[in-house]
Amino acid sequence: MPEWLWQRARLTPERTALVCGDDRWTFAELDRRVASVAGRLAAHGITSGDHVALLAANGSGFVQLVHAVPRLRAVLLPLNVRLTVDELAWQLADSAATCLVYDEGNSSKAAELSRRLPSVARVPLAELAKPQEGSEAGQAAEPGPIDLSAVHSVVYTSGTSGRPKGAMLTNGNHFWSAAGSAQNLGLRGDDCWLACMPLFHIGGLAILLRSVIYGNTVIVHETFDPDAANRAIDDQHVTIFSVVSNMLRRVLESRGERPYPPTLRCVLAGGGPVPQPLLEECRSRGLPVVQTYGLTEAASQVTTQPPHGARQEPGSAGRPLFMTELRVEDERGEERPSGEPGEIVVRGPTVMAGYLGDPEATAEVLRYGWLHTGDIGYIDADGNLYILDRRDDLIVSGGENVYPAEVEEVLRSHPAVLDAAAFGVPDERWGQRVIAAIVPRPEHKPTEKELAAFCGTRLASYKVPKQLRFVSQLPRSASGKLLRRRLREDWPNATREA
Repeated sequence: MPEWLWQRARLTPERTALVCGDDRWTFAELDRRVASVAGRLAAHGITSGDHVALLAANGSGFVQLVHAVPRLRAVLLPLNVRLTVDELAWQLADSAATCLVYDEGNSSKAAELSRRLPSVARVPLAELAKPQEGSEAGQAAEPGPIDLSAVHSVVYTSGTSGRPKGAMLTNGNHFWSAAGSAQNLGLRGDDCWLACMPLFHIGGLAILLRSVIYGNTVIVHETFDPDAANRAIDDQHVTIFSVVSNMLRRVLESRGERPYPPTLRCVLAGGGPVPQPLLEECRSRGLPVVQTYGLTEAASQVTTQPPHGARQEPGSAGRPLFMTELRVEDERGEERPSGEPGEIVVRGPTVMAGYLGDPEATAEVLRYGWLHTGDIGYIDADGNLYILDRRDDLIVSGGENVYPAEVEEVLRSHPAVLDAAAFGVPDERWGQRVIAAIVPRPEHKPTEKELAAFCGTRLASYKVPKQLRFVSQLPRSASGKLLRRRLREDWPNATREA
């Protein structure tokens, strides 16, 4: 099929594509700018098959790179700007990145990464996205057609071993995800999608790709500010808004008693189940929230409730997208009957091609044509999915995924720590917060402050335990498996032990 942005720029050239700060570009203008950025990347030696890492905050430069890298048949690697240099260096090495594009706010991290990985070229985003000059501002040449089976992007997601894994998402994965979402939510000629979530996450990236497929406007905010989000909803006629629970709560708090305009037709809430009291408050105030369940390995949405006005089952994440198959299995891989919990498995054209350079992990989750999510839930008689546990051990804090094994690996590397277990407990603001139980070595008495500082130099801030409990031993099964569920259950009544 034709390249998405190039085709969109020919079909609706004067329609507004992007609003970001002072930038307001039509699809024709965005296409010209992307062609220029692609040309500059090519001048740096980027060619088909290269892996181009992008370390940048939300902005118009980020948007240009998202479209320019695939135009060269290269693979986009969006990096989480909240990660430490250690974490970023591991992902760059694991992905065999050819070059690192970075913005000014991440220049110091980029410099350190370049020192550690001298083979990775370092290119400032400002250099690539600078204003066009001369022939660069002319008509963009037609790019070749899109191969739906080719890898478009590699998005890193936490794995059960604690090490992140690069989910290889094809052009087809992204296209069918967009098509399925449109069939559920519908499309309108005046649709305007507000993107406040990080664009390096699959949820933010999906918004950018859908916008050129649909032909709708995207408003990109550099950071999430609830006051700014409410102003955009009021003044810029936002029709769709993507959030996680803590963002939703903060938007409501900022809003006060002012009603929402009828132009806002859908608020997509993902990143974990929305607390029922918050959902009820949204309904009482006329905020059209629809819950969604998805994951990076399925290119964002798997299930979504129908839009406002249609029947929504309280507490459910809705039904699968049109092209997606969904079922719940027991430990033997047999399908569970309606209402019976089990592992959620997914099949369809949005499921990733696999994990980059990790055939064993790929084979573990892609079995018999189904993606085994590790999430626990059940499907009711009407086909609605209910999430019971967001990947048994996974902690979702402020929409960010934290795997306990990664936190534990860092804690155990401290000389005063014999053993450690990380887990999540409910948090009113962030959904969950990270907690750790520590078994200290007999000859040491580490402090909470000491261990938190140690973690802070090795983990992103949202992964650092917010509370520590010192214990003499950790609960384990007869086979030696750590029982994190027991730690979570006992936490409210736990007392600090020496």
